[in-house]
Amino acid sequence: MSFSVMNQKAINAIRFLSIDMIQKANSGHPGLPLGAAPMAYALWKNEMKVNPHDPEWMNRDRFVLSAGHGSSMLYAMLHLMEFDVSIDDLKQFRQLDSKTPGHPEWQETAGVDASTGPLGQGLGMAVGMAMAEKHLAKLYNRPGYEIFDHYTYALVGDGDLMEGLSHEVMGIAGDKRLDKLVVLFDSNDVTLDGALNLSTNEALKQRCQADNWDYFLVKDGNDLDALRETIMAAKQTDRPAMIEVKTVIGYGSPQQGTNRVHGSALGAANVQATREFYNWDAQPFEISDEIYDYFHKIVSSKESVYEQWQDQLEAYQQEYPDLYRKLTQNDLIVPNKIDTNLSNQATRVTNHAVMQEISANNFNFWGGSADLSSSNKTHLADSKAFTDLNPEGKNIYYGVREFGMAAIANGIALHGHTRTFVSTFFAFSDYMKAAIRLAAIQKLPVVYIYTHDSLAVGEDGPTHEPIEQLSALRAIPNVTVYRPADAQEVLGSWQSIARNTEGPSVLVLTRQDVPDLKNSQAQAVQQGAYTIAKSKTDDPDGILIGTGSEVQLVLAAQQKLLTEGYDVKVVSMPSMELFDAQSLDYQETVLPKKIVTRVSVEMGATFGWGKYTGLGGVNVGVDRFGLSGKAEQVLKYFNFTAEYIVQQFIQAFQNNNR
Repeated sequence: MSFSVMNQKAINAIRFLSIDMIQKANSGHPGLPLGAAPMAYALWKNEMKVNPHDPEWMNRDRFVLSAGHGSSMLYAMLHLMEFDVSIDDLKQFRQLDSKTPGHPEWQETAGVDASTGPLGQGLGMAVGMAMAEKHLAKLYNRPGYEIFDHYTYALVGDGDLMEGLSHEVMGIAGDKRLDKLVVLFDSNDVTLDGALNLSTNEALKQRCQADNWDYFLVKDGNDLDALRETIMAAKQTDRPAMIEVKTVIGYGSPQQGTNRVHGSALGAANVQATREFYNWDAQPFEISDEIYDYFHKIVSSKESVYEQWQDQLEAYQQEYPDLYRKLTQNDLIVPNKIDTNLSNQATRVTNHAVMQEISANNFNFWGGSADLSSSNKTHLADSKAFTDLNPEGKNIYYGVREFGMAAIANGIALHGHTRTFVSTFFAFSDYMKAAIRLAAIQKLPVVYIYTHDSLAVGEDGPTHEPIEQLSALRAIPNVTVYRPADAQEVLGSWQSIARNTEGPSVLVLTRQDVPDLKNSQAQAVQQGAYTIAKSKTDDPDGILIGTGSEVQLVLAAQQKLLTEGYDVKVVSMPSMELFDAQSLDYQETVLPKKIVTRVSVEMGATFGWGKYTGLGGVNVGVDRFGLSGKAEQVLKYFNFTAEYIVQQFIQAFQNNNR
């Protein structure tokens, strides 16, 4: 049998496993697999450096299906390439608790390198993976030892490239000259709503040139020779490469070339017609031994590269034991005490000092800011900028691209072997929320550092004064939010962050100075909340709860209440999520149920605080947008004073004791 015939059978196996999955589930997207199967096959057969028996091999090529709705094609490819995806798994496509969910999910399916589906984010994560490879290669590779030497590939659709996020990350990739990033664009001129030209007529080649990318065109997406030659050429450039591959959506089906084949099962009659078009007479989910044997040979041909690399790593361990130790170091080393010279400063200033120590003690710690590192104070003084000519640099200059920054950080975390952070003003976390959500879904330990955390921003006014952001981020499952009150709690936040490798952490910091608080405890941050000032008796009249810069206010209010004859305890709650994770017994020691008069104080929306203050409590916060003015005037306008807290407590206490 000729090579070309076997190629066609292999491609058709991918196509029909894909549409068999979709037809059985009566749900899915058949258009992409039918049109894009040849490019996926050409890539995986000829170029992808993988080992299905070690799917997390650190030097594997990465593949990100940014057009995640085409997941059935990826699952079919993984099955044929002998990853741990069986025919029975394919039959469970889009079913509960299967290995083949509706969109690819990292760590749920062997061979899936990123959770994708929200368009554009896969491309952003691919950029992050390529950045990580470039950075790690410079840190660890030595003559004769190419520990990191792999490519990152992404398959995108027109929806990915229309998202504003794609412009952000392509600009960054071009600026950093990520020469081991290759993007294949499934260019079929059809969107879900109809013809592509109804919404865009962008000149992609010129866009790529403007962003410092190389652009290639494959005029026929079924031309395997052209696909292979073009991918090989794209790998030889010194810039990121975009390969536009002209395809026909739903190729071979009666609805090919139309939006009707995008997002629903073909139906029995159309599946039969498609089988006839391809002369495919196998039963659903039936693949011949001939095709399986052919793919086995493809997989076997890749084994020698893996084995040679393993031998190289073993020798590297002997010759460079210190580097090998750093490479395999998984724990983030954080200082155990705070510098006494950091007293009474803004928590962003304290955080800067802590980060310098972390950077000095962690070879694999890096990150950056959306053009605000001088304000966020997140610049790492012991290193230079990450650039094409200096890829070992720890400081990433993202520019004003918050969403792109967050998506790239996810890719860096997915790549592994470093811990990364990003930073900007807290109000701008809104631009990043979709990527934070995807980090939480994927359990990625990205650290988000947000400064200028409250109304105390002052003169910059309501556009820059965060109100609802704390509530919004706390609402995302698997996100841990920290709002430390002083230097000790900043240190404690980082100590807790170091332990959290199963999800993102958000560190919310002040612009204004805050005093060091008597009895604040770094180690207590791990419990999420603790008693920072006891009551005079074991049976207090109430509880005051504060976070961040407001803890000093509630401590002042405690003293004023004492002069009014009220005995209260004060609780600092730097992290709601950590407190909720504690035992009920511990929670009872901090917030005893019998004490019903409780007042929370936080310069943000009161949404969510009722969980801790109850029906008899009061939540002092901000449920409207802020104002522009001197910080002290703005805070007084919104009643963030000890006197107002005292007034609210007394009123609540009297109401609860009528």
